[in-house]
Amino acid sequence: MQTTPEHDARIAMLTFAEVYPHYVTKVVKKGRNKKELHQVIEWLTGFDEKKIQKLIDEKVTFETFFLKAKLNPNACLITGVICGYRVEEIKNPLTQKVRYLDKLVDELAKGKAINKILREK
Repeated sequence: MQTTPEHDARIAMLTFAEVYPHYVTKVVKKGRNKKELHQVIEWLTGFDEKKIQKLIDEKVTFETFFLKAKLNPNACLITGVICGYRVEEIKNPLTQKVRYLDKLVDELAKGKAINKILREK
């Protein structure tokens, strides 16, 4: 399934602050915690808890969020389907990064072990 230019533009303009509470709710509801969520976000982006809060306070778009991020070199190992899209096949780099994050949050919520989520051996 290919994303459309409209879909990609909508994702670029979403703010991290809008989506973050949904991530927290999703993982907590499934028995995980905020600390684990932050560990996953930090692995993907390099942002520690303080930086995550700063980006929330600044209401940065996902475009700015990922421009400031130092994407983990192993992010390309994130595969599978999220929101109807196979993440490894998404052509738009920003949309792919956002879906990487969505996929990691989904794996956390589904109870996957942290070392597996972080693509560790």
